Amino acid sequence: MLSVEFHSHSSLSYDGHDPVELLLGQAEAVGLDALAVTDHDEIDASLRAADLAPEYDLVGIPGMEITSEAGHVLGLGVEEAVPPGLSYDETLDRIHAQGGIAVVPHPFQKSRHGVAAHITRGQLSSADAIEVYNSRLLTGRSNRRAERFAREHGLPMTAGSDAHISEMVGQAVTEVDTTHEDVTSILDAVREGRTTVVGKRTPWRVSFRQFGGGILRRARQAMLAPF
Repeated sequence: MLSVEFHSHSSLSYDGHDPVELLLGQAEAVGLDALAVTDHDEIDASLRAADLAPEYDLVGIPGMEITSEAGHVLGLGVEEAVPPGLSYDETLDRIHAQGGIAVVPHPFQKSRHGVAAHITRGQLSSADAIEVYNSRLLTGRSNRRAERFAREHGLPMTAGSDAHISEMVGQAVTEVDTTHEDVTSILDAVREGRTTVVGKRTPWRVSFRQFGGGILRRARQAMLAPF
């Protein structure tokens, strides 16, 4: 079994804070085997993290969190950016065209761009996996709905810390049933549902700090943007 963090953000995300080196160092420190940096609509930092990962005794999984018309989708195993603003179905097609897998994070959390409110249940079930435990939760209700949906539709399940600061990497991980430490084997195991979810809640004080940092960074970007 490999312990994998499938959902984290670097400073390249508009609401991220730390460079990939700190994310990798945290992943190594807490005993993870693999890390995916999944920045919002950006991939460069993830590719850099994947290149650096062996120096931290980790498998680096390239990926990104894509803003589709319906909401957020994780593309894991992609090495070219999938553009934002595409339909949900087209977003999944673009991920699959690169040999990646499409994982839907926090699908029932409207306040965080969950897709469920904007697509059919059939479309949601066409994803390769559902993130059923996101550690940035308030009540846990959305996570429970995601797990229930995944079980009812026989979908593979993942967890993610959704870390926007390095110290939160590893709060929620996916135990992947494979002994082969490479990207292809890990993603194949997810497709086949050979996963177990392990997680704990991000402390509220940290969630508020991450949220506040995102607001401030978006405000700075807006001020610096050309007219």
